[in-house]
Amino acid sequence: MTKQPNLFNKFAVSIAASGPGSWLFSRILHHIDPVAFRWTHGRRTLTSILTGLPIVMLTTIGRKSGQSRTLPLLGIRAPENAGVFALIASNWGQQRNPGWYYNLKARPRATCVIDGVRGNYEAREATGGDYDRFWRYAEAVYPGFPVYKKRAAGRHIPIMVMTPVEE
Repeated sequence: MTKQPNLFNKFAVSIAASGPGSWLFSRILHHIDPVAFRWTHGRRTLTSILTGLPIVMLTTIGRKSGQSRTLPLLGIRAPENAGVFALIASNWGQQRNPGWYYNLKARPRATCVIDGVRGNYEAREATGGDYDRFWRYAEAVYPGFPVYKKRAAGRHIPIMVMTPVEE
């Protein structure tokens, strides 16, 4: 789920972490990434192509609508367990948590596609040392997370840990 970023990837990441970049990308990428995902047969998104970041296509069930919802998110691998990853509910540093977080809280089972491989996962919210560990991993993967934390102005940014399950 990770690769070495090149100079273009680093430039794209710095734009995404900026205020104007995150404003723009928060409004368009969730529309564009699924198209690129289909074109690449479930292996890449526009975000992963441009930034080199490890993108997970998360499918949850809407807590209110009951409808299936799929969107691209940055997946943070646990170095000590390659099957486990975390999703950071930064919502680009906005003042509220993203909808997918509430969907996972209501129904912790989800389907994820990572590098073209579909799997079933159980979500749990990270707390204590687990939270701190995944936050450090997240900062190492994407420098935008500390910026988003400042922008969120005191909002606790939840982290959902995704563990594979058999269906």
